[in-house]
Amino acid sequence: MLSNPFYAGAYVWGRRPVTTLLVDGRLEKHQSATRRAEECRVFIPDHHEGYIDWATYEENRRMTRRNSVNWQGDESMAAIRAGQGLLVGLLRCGHCGRKLHVRYWGARGTHARYLCKGDYDDGGQYCQRFGGASVDRRLSQELLKVISPGIEASLRALEELSTGDAAQRIALSSKLEQLEYEAKKAFEQYDAVDARNRLVAGELERRWNEKLEEIAKTKQRLAGLNGKRYSLSVDEEAQILAMGTNFSEVWQNDHCPSTLKKMIFRTVVEEIIVRTDAEKKTLQFTIHWSGGTHTQLAMDRPRSATETATPIEALEIIRRMAVRHGDDQIASVLNRLGYSTGKSKRWNQIRVATARRNYSVSGQRRALPDPERVSLNEAARICGVSHRTIERLVEAGLLKREQVTPRAPWEIRRADLNNETVRSIIDRLLRTGKLVLQGGSSGNPPSLFTENEGDDNARHHE
Repeated sequence: MLSNPFYAGAYVWGRRPVTTLLVDGRLEKHQSATRRAEECRVFIPDHHEGYIDWATYEENRRMTRRNSVNWQGDESMAAIRAGQGLLVGLLRCGHCGRKLHVRYWGARGTHARYLCKGDYDDGGQYCQRFGGASVDRRLSQELLKVISPGIEASLRALEELSTGDAAQRIALSSKLEQLEYEAKKAFEQYDAVDARNRLVAGELERRWNEKLEEIAKTKQRLAGLNGKRYSLSVDEEAQILAMGTNFSEVWQNDHCPSTLKKMIFRTVVEEIIVRTDAEKKTLQFTIHWSGGTHTQLAMDRPRSATETATPIEALEIIRRMAVRHGDDQIASVLNRLGYSTGKSKRWNQIRVATARRNYSVSGQRRALPDPERVSLNEAARICGVSHRTIERLVEAGLLKREQVTPRAPWEIRRADLNNETVRSIIDRLLRTGKLVLQGGSSGNPPSLFTENEGDDNARHHE
C-alpha cells in the first residue's frame, strides 16, 4: 500500500521495463529499476476508487525516501532510530553525497561508529568512517552554544509578539464597539420604516444584516486572539531562563535519554555535511541550522582501536620488564627510548598499568626485590663503597652487569659480589683506601664512603 500506486486509485503499467541487449552474440534481457508512477509507459490517475487518495500516497512515498539511509534519499533528516548515536540520519558525506550509516560495536553494542559505504557493496572501499563518541560530544558542545542564548532570545520574541497581539486586540475591540453602534442604528431605521414600502424596507434590512455579519467576523477574530493569548509570569520567565542556564548540565546528565537528544538535534539542525582531509587526520563539518545559517568546524578524526594500539616494540619491553621492575621504571625507559602510547602521548605509571591490563601482562606498580640480582646502587650499599667503585669493577671485567632492555637499569648478580677476587679488592680498598684492580695497579683513590648517586635510571649504558 505504501509503494504500489494501485491502492491510491491509479493504473500503472511498465514500472520495470525490460530491455534486450546483444552481449557476445547472444540476446540478454535486463530489467531496469522501478520507475516513478508518473514516468511509467501507462499512467492513469483516478482509474478506480483507491484505499487512500493520491496526496496521501505521495506523502507516504516522500516519508519513505526521507527515512532511507541510501544516497537516493532526497531529504536530509531521517526518522529517529534506536541506539546511542545522536547524529544518525543527519550526517551526509561531503565526498559522494550519500548518507552515513551507523554501526554499533563493543561488548554491549553501544559504541557508535559512523561510516559512508561508498562503493563498498560493489567491491570497493568505504568512503569515510570514524568513531561516534567524540564526534557526538564535539557537536553537542556546538549545539549547547547555540541553544543556551536562544532561550533568552525566544522570551524577548514572545514579549514582542504579545505586545503586537495587544495592539491588535485593542483595535478589534474598538471596531466591534463601532459596528455594534452602527448595527443598532440600522435596526432602528429598519424598525421605523413602513413595512408596506418594500423597496426601502428591503434595503434597510440588507444593511442591517451586513453589520451583523461584520460583527460576527470581528468577534471571531477577537476570540482567536484571546485563545492564543498567554503571558508569562515573572516566576515562569525566571524558570525558563534557569532552564537555559542549566541546559548544559541536563544534557550531560547520564539520565537524559538519547531519544530526547536526537529530537533536539533534529529540531535545530537540518543537515550536517562531513568530509575528511587528504591525510584522513581531520574531520570538517558544515552544520546547516534550521534558521538558514551555517557553521563550519574541524576536529581530529577519531582513530580506530587498531590505529591507537600500543606499538609491538613497546609492548615487548613492557612484557620483559614487568617481571621485576615497576610501572614507573618501565615508563621512564619507554620515554628514553622514544616510544609513545598508541595515542601519541608520553608514558607514565598509569598508562603502563593500563597497557598491562589491556594485554593481560602481570606486573606491579613498584619494583619487587630480587634475591638473586641487585642494582648498581644496591651493590654499592651492600659492599660499603661508592657507585663509581662498582662501575670501575664492571669496566675492569671483574663484575658482570645485566640489562633487560636498552636504557633499563643495570643489574648485578649477588653471587658475583661474593666472588673471591671481588671481595679481596673491596677489602683492600676498605683497609688502605686504594683501589687495586689488577697486578697491584691502582686507579684514582675513590671515596671509601657510599655516595648517593641518584636513582637507578640516573646512569645507564647502551
